[in-house]
Amino acid sequence: MSEPVKLKGLVPDHLTVRQSRILLDSLEVMIDIGFHDFEIGTPQRLLISVEIWLEALDLPPGDAPEGAWNYDYLRQEVRRIAGERRYNLQETFVHALFERFAACHGVKALRVASAKPDIYSDARGVGVEIASFTGSVP
Repeated sequence: MSEPVKLKGLVPDHLTVRQSRILLDSLEVMIDIGFHDFEIGTPQRLLISVEIWLEALDLPPGDAPEGAWNYDYLRQEVRRIAGERRYNLQETFVHALFERFAACHGVKALRVASAKPDIYSDARGVGVEIASFTGSVP
C-alpha cells in the first residue's frame, strides 16, 4: 500500500471547510397522507429530503464510523415517523420530521422538504419545505 499524500498546510485559507452537511435526498416513502376522500386510507408516494448542517467541521478522527452521522438512522426515523400515524397535511408531517432532527446533537441548521410526485402529470411534484434559516443556505 502506498503512503497517502500529505497536503496539510498546502490548502489555501480561502479553501478551508466552512460548513458541512448531511443530505438525505428524495427518500421515497409510502404514507397515508391527504385530506381528500380518495386519499384517506390509500397510502401514496412522498419524496423526503433532509439537509442537516453540522456544527462540527472536522472529519471523524481516524476515519472512525463512530464519530460520523448514521445515515441509516436518518432514513429509519423518516420511515418510522411516516408510519406512526396518518397525516392530513404534508406540513404536519414535515414539521414532525423537522422537530425530530432539530433535537439531535450537533445540528447547526436544518431543512426538511416533502413532495407528492404523483399529483400533477405536468409537475415533478408538489410539496412543502421548511428551514431553520432564511435564504438558500444558512
